[in-house]
Amino acid sequence: MDISNLFLGLGLIGVSWGIVSMIAITSFVSEHGTKINYFLYRIYIIKYVNQYKQITEEKNGEPGPWFYSFVISMTFALLCSVIGLILKSL
Repeated sequence: MDISNLFLGLGLIGVSWGIVSMIAITSFVSEHGTKINYFLYRIYIIKYVNQYKQITEEKNGEPGPWFYSFVISMTFALLCSVIGLILKSL
């Protein structure tokens, strides 16, 4: 197994966790009165994440755990994918 494939696999795991976070955020925002546009979901997900952050900050004084989960998982996925692609090109 090549080390670049390991990083690309870790990137896929990060994306998977980001998708779980997106589903949880969408569910939370939907329960709080936001109508979800599933046709343009990938475009509107940033709007839903911001709404989630706003709602949880008003409620608890800080962003909810799914906000951090989404941001960290997507950053991790991007970082691992870039490292994997760089290693693959060497």
